[in-house]
Amino acid sequence: MSDAQVANQDRIVGEWQKPVNIWQGAENSTHTDSVARSVGMRGGTIPGTVHLTHFPALLTQLFGDRWLRQGSISMFYTYATTDGEPVRAVMKAPPSGVADVQMEAWVEDEQGRTVCKGTVAVGKPSATPYIRGLPLEEGRPDELRILKGIAVGMETPARDDYRIAKGAVDGELHDFQLMYRALSTFPEQIKTAPAVGFFGGTEIILHAGPLRADTSYRKSGRVAGYGASPKTEFVWIDSWLHDQDGQLIAEMRHMTRWMKVSSPLWKA
Repeated sequence: MSDAQVANQDRIVGEWQKPVNIWQGAENSTHTDSVARSVGMRGGTIPGTVHLTHFPALLTQLFGDRWLRQGSISMFYTYATTDGEPVRAVMKAPPSGVADVQMEAWVEDEQGRTVCKGTVAVGKPSATPYIRGLPLEEGRPDELRILKGIAVGMETPARDDYRIAKGAVDGELHDFQLMYRALSTFPEQIKTAPAVGFFGGTEIILHAGPLRADTSYRKSGRVAGYGASPKTEFVWIDSWLHDQDGQLIAEMRHMTRWMKVSSPLWKA
């Protein structure tokens, strides 16, 4: 197998990848070494959504283009990597002869650390995707400073004639990071700068794909949950793309975190 191999009869592993940090130097970003180190990270980080891109080659090899029409990826980010650090995608081998299947999946580095973990699926399996199975904690208003004013159900800007601008091959998106960009949205009334943010988890579900750059969609979203940890504040955003006939094409649930130490609102 050129892109994947079976390991221990029950796992399929992808080739080692060395993601390049093309975002180095971005202002007020954890992708920039100095900013990342100022908030306790090892160096400029690779966006979590980059690691989603390690799975399409495996899915295509196993299932052809079915995953582009109906499928999902659902990953919780657990360890931030930096420029050029080798990583690879791993998934449980699917049962033979099963058309609709969800598989446990993760990305690991050379030391065996889990970079992200969750599930990938093709078709319409009965199992719940990993992110969708996590509790959506609601923080108390007095816990939030960076996200002050946020509320579950708060809507993000809707667009009735939304077009995906670029990045498609023959009009189709084959890259989960580009799908994230197409689905991403955030409430206009919540301002988080200058706090430093980073991704906590992403789930993309394709209901009637593929996503196309030459198609008009209705894009909408809302706040699904929010909360705080000892070091961060975070929010979960649900978003949807419908076609002009009202059919749901794709949806996403995405978490973003902001470091408390990076915000003047949390200065002693």
